[in-house]
Amino acid sequence: MNQVELALPAEEHEHPDGTGFRIGWDHAHHGLVPPPELLLEGTPIGQGWRAGRAVFAGRSHPWPAGRHVRQWLALRIVAWREGVPFDLATVTPNHLAQIEVRECPVRRVALGGATEATNRPDAPQVQRLNHQAAYAAGNLALLSHAAARAWQGLAVGDLVRRARAAEAAEAAQAAGMAGTGADAAAAHACAHGAADSGDTALDAAAWWRLATLRSLGTPLPAAEAARLPLAALPPNRVRVLNAVQALQVLLTLRLANTDWCVRMSAVATMLPAHALRTDFNLWVGALAPRLLEAQANGRDLARALEDAWLGERVQRRWHYFVVSLGEPACEQLVRRLAAQRLPGRATELLHWDQATDGWALAHPRQAAANVNAAASSPASAPPRTRAVLSAEDPAPPAGPRKTARTPFAPRPRATAGPRPATR
Repeated sequence: MNQVELALPAEEHEHPDGTGFRIGWDHAHHGLVPPPELLLEGTPIGQGWRAGRAVFAGRSHPWPAGRHVRQWLALRIVAWREGVPFDLATVTPNHLAQIEVRECPVRRVALGGATEATNRPDAPQVQRLNHQAAYAAGNLALLSHAAARAWQGLAVGDLVRRARAAEAAEAAQAAGMAGTGADAAAAHACAHGAADSGDTALDAAAWWRLATLRSLGTPLPAAEAARLPLAALPPNRVRVLNAVQALQVLLTLRLANTDWCVRMSAVATMLPAHALRTDFNLWVGALAPRLLEAQANGRDLARALEDAWLGERVQRRWHYFVVSLGEPACEQLVRRLAAQRLPGRATELLHWDQATDGWALAHPRQAAANVNAAASSPASAPPRTRAVLSAEDPAPPAGPRKTARTPFAPRPRATAGPRPATR
């Protein structure tokens, strides 16, 4: 008997643009159609959609194409167009549902409209806090379109300068000054830069909130992080990379409780020196009047504390306290406070590698060394941790779901051996 050997390829080569092909494949998996401009013959998304449509034709879809699934696919298209990595292991439709908010944390207006509506200032958009990192869990927050347009391409320092310029413009306007000169013109441009692009203008407080949100996901030196006010509390599932800001968040959350006086007294007893307790009490005393006023008027304590952080006296007292405390003692205090659970809040400490897993940072080790420059020797230094903050009543994680086989899953291998005897 003659046998003919066939020269078959040993391995199947993936599509040159595997990311775009998989986006199209997942659209077909959920029974959705990508945007029309991406369905051309030569586009990877169109090719993946046609391949998936041929596979899933006539089959039931294991995943329902709900609102968060559509948002998840649209966000992946945005990341693909920008050339930014997208962590599929952590950013899921369930994660997008957990970070969803009703109001913009920057402009404090109700979010409305579809996420694809880019012509409405109040339309919700998922944004990266660190614009140099990937679309990954802990680096995403939901903002309004106007706030998202305002901080495009701006780093933390740029946002701080715009906030200070907007403060100068508001102070000049309140004093009745005409505001002539280059400084006044620059302040006016910073305060109303969003209005020039067709969006709603941002005030100084909104610029400070943008700077705070950007800094939460950006590794910063301790001296620079100590000068930033906590103008916005971290949204749900956002990871705080700087120890100084993690301490800010944990102390502010304690002030937002009804028994804040007892909790802050307990924190003062944890401080190692009497001078530190004095600086700490002075900082609490600067915040207490705003807090008591908010409680008397029935205001939201979290919003009142964010506004109180913008006070010059509060920032000055905080800077004195943190500089006197030092970064090593600050990290130790963060660990002790994170171990104490607060009602309605879940706080978790992660190692640096775990906290930035999937972020695709250029030099994560170098950034960690810049933030934690006080370590004496790498051999004796303890593992670095970062605070991961969760909002009230986090949604339960989605259970395992059965999915249809995709071309990216490993193929089952045939096993050689005797078959089991049939009975």
